[in-house]
Amino acid sequence: MSDTTITKIDSRYSPKGADGEKYLASGKHVAMRMWENEQPGEPKAPASRAYETVGFVLSGRAELHLAGQVVVLEPGNSWVVPQGAEHTYKILESFSAVEATSPPAQVHGREGK
Repeated sequence: MSDTTITKIDSRYSPKGADGEKYLASGKHVAMRMWENEQPGEPKAPASRAYETVGFVLSGRAELHLAGQVVVLEPGNSWVVPQGAEHTYKILESFSAVEATSPPAQVHGREGK
């Protein structure tokens, strides 16, 4: 029989990660998180992650720097960062976005890797 488990997450009570991200629903193969009102500043050091990330911009603007490319992310845009790709973000305006990671970022210590 297939899994029929339903999980509902109320983001008002979601735990936050070390970088301020809010954890949302998480399954066996994919997890969601939200970044709310991230403020402009210097980009973080480039990093590569052990998971693929897809995201959707809710509000604000940011630059995604990946493999010598710079892409401006604006409301309504979505993006993909491949697993293992070195990248960084620079917030240009107060920025909110939802991301999905596969495999789930917060499982087995993948968060900062």
